[in-house]
Parts: sequence; C-alpha cells; structure tokens
Amino acid sequence: MKLRRWIATGAVAIATVGALNTLPASAGHPYNPADQSLRNLGLRHDLYIGTAVDMAALNDAADPRYRELVASQFSTVTAENVMKWESLEPTRGTYNWGPADELIAFAKQNNQRVRGHVLVWQNQLPGWLTTGVNDGSISTEQLREILRNHITNVVTHFKGKIWQWDVVNEAVSDPWDNPPALHYKGFWAQHLGPDYIADAFRWARAADPKALLFYNDYNIEAFGSGDPANDKTQFVYNMAKDLLAQRVPIDGVGSQGHLGTQYGNYDTLQVAAALKKFAGLGLATAFTEVDVRSQMTEAVQNGDSNEINPRLQASAANYSVLLQACLADRHCLSFTVWGFTDKYSWVPNWFGNEGLANIYDENYQPKRAYNLMKADLIYTGPPYVLPRIPQKPRR
Repeated sequence: MKLRRWIATGAVAIATVGALNTLPASAGHPYNPADQSLRNLGLRHDLYIGTAVDMAALNDAADPRYRELVASQFSTVTAENVMKWESLEPTRGTYNWGPADELIAFAKQNNQRVRGHVLVWQNQLPGWLTTGVNDGSISTEQLREILRNHITNVVTHFKGKIWQWDVVNEAVSDPWDNPPALHYKGFWAQHLGPDYIADAFRWARAADPKALLFYNDYNIEAFGSGDPANDKTQFVYNMAKDLLAQRVPIDGVGSQGHLGTQYGNYDTLQVAAALKKFAGLGLATAFTEVDVRSQMTEAVQNGDSNEINPRLQASAANYSVLLQACLADRHCLSFTVWGFTDKYSWVPNWFGNEGLANIYDENYQPKRAYNLMKADLIYTGPPYVLPRIPQKPRR
C-alpha cells in the first residue's frame, strides 16, 4: 500500500468522524463524544493516537481483549520490539521479517498507520555485531558498511508501509552521565563518531523517499531553566538545526514522554514552547513513547487508596500535559503511548519497584489518564468548545 493510500484513509476517517459530530441526535440515542474511541476523537484534530504493540500479546488467543483494543482505540501502531535489530537480524545476513510483517498486515486491516521503531540504537543489537566489533573481526570500515546495509535493507523491505521512522534513537547523553557534559553517547558514536547520525538519515531517505524521518529521544519534553550547556533539549535542538544546515533529510523530532509521578516534570505551556521551537526549524514533532510510572510502595502494593489515588491523579495530569501541548501545535502529528495496559508494561521489569504506568489497568479497565485524554480531545476546540456568548445586563 503506497503512502498516498494511507493518507487517503486518514482523510476518510477524519471526514467520517466530522460527520458524526454534526449528526442530529436520534430519538432516545443522543450522540455522546465520550463514547468515541481515542482513535476517532484524535482524528477530529487530524492527530493520530497510537500505541506500542507487544506481538506476543497481540497473537495470544487466550487474551483477545488486547487485540480488540489495539484495533479499536488507536489509529497508529509501533512495534515495541520486533523491528529492533536483534529481532530483525539475529544471525548475520539472515532477516526474520515475520513478526514485523504481521504487525504491518494488522495495521493495514484496521486502517492504521505504522511508526517504524527503530533503525539505529545502541541497545538491543545482535550479539554477532557487538561481539565482532569487540574482538576486532569487524573493522570500523566494515561496521559503517554493515550499518548502511541494515538501514537500506530494512527501509526497503517496508517501503511505502511506514509513516514515520525513528531513524536514530537516544544518541545524546544525560547531565547525570559520566562525563556530565552533554555528548553523543553509545556504541555508534564510540565506533563511528557523530557523523553516523547524518549518514543514517541520508541512507534512510535514499531507501524510502516518502517516509517521515525522525530523531527520537527521552527527557526532551521541554527546555530546562538552568545552564543551556546541560540542557538536553537544547542540545537536540542544536543538533537538528545543524543537520538541517547540512541538508540532512530529517523531518521531525520525537519526544518519548517517559515520565514519573515522583518527579516535578513540566506544565503544558513549557512543553508547548518546546514543540513550537522545533516547529520553527520546519520540523514535525510527535510524542512517541508516552507512559507515566509511579513508585510501588508497600502501601500501594497493599491497596492503600491514600497512596494509590494521588499517583493515578498525577499520572493522568502528566498524560494531559503532553497531549494538550501536542494539540496546541499543528506540527505535532501523533501521540503514542508505550503500551496501553499495565498487564504488559515494560516498566516493572526495567525500573524494578515502579509501575501503574499505562492508561488501562491490568484488567483492561480504563484509568483516570484514559478519561482525561478523552476529555482533552473532546474539549479542545469546536464543536464542543465554542466562543463565549456575552451576557447583557437584564433590565
């Protein structure tokens, strides 16, 4: 399916939802926007609401609810793991396309767009690659050619089926890293230098002229108020500006949106200001991996509502901050949650004693965050929010 077909599908969906919003209420069945899916409510704004997809869960016949909700609630999907290098090419020169192709087919069947994740990242690399570099059997020149071949092969295989590619992921350090000065980090920068970033975008563009090409990272939701030299968002902004000056075909910047309720985080105005600044470079933006985790204290695990409720409220507020900021900027194209149910969340395995990160609980019950996202989508602009009607003094 060519990219223009995906766009046409979206246009039809938008027209359909727009028609729903103007239909008169039938007798006994008034139209209620709260009954609509996140998917349909997002398309009112031409905004695609997505989720990362666990393919094992999607194919679990004993758990059909997961598949039903992916299809009904979301207009775009991201492969949580099956498009990462270790999954696609576990043995050098032998690609396992099956699971990723299954996701593409599922998306096509359900009129969904696909975000490709991820072409270049220092994590989840195949053992043959890292071992070969470490033992010297893969030289620097060979490594660069391996990277070029991987990007070319993967993007070519999925050509015309991917809306947005995360071309380079998490290439920038954090202020708490060692050394603390922000820098290009990880396997690829260490062995190829920072020029691999521009190369990756050029190779991806050569393989698919129509896919949108994104740089993707965490902790870039807003600009900091401290030293610009230690501001990761500023570093990424400067990097994107420099890539554009080199005529590198970067189309957008993805902010992952992995947040935690134990942190201060940002407000909507701060996040919207960051999106606006990236848009000023002529770039699209997207929230690509949103979840909001909480510390699972003993009281939380024992069901103490005094500790659970504030965490659920704080989580919902953080989801809302990011979604409101995205809605406020017309260049923000998609809002993807990193998994939608706590049942399959990556958070407990990665962060240990943290959880409650998603918009549905483990039993597929929508949480406060889900309903607040719906409210943001409903009450942002017409037809449900209209200009005020002035009141004249009564005589």
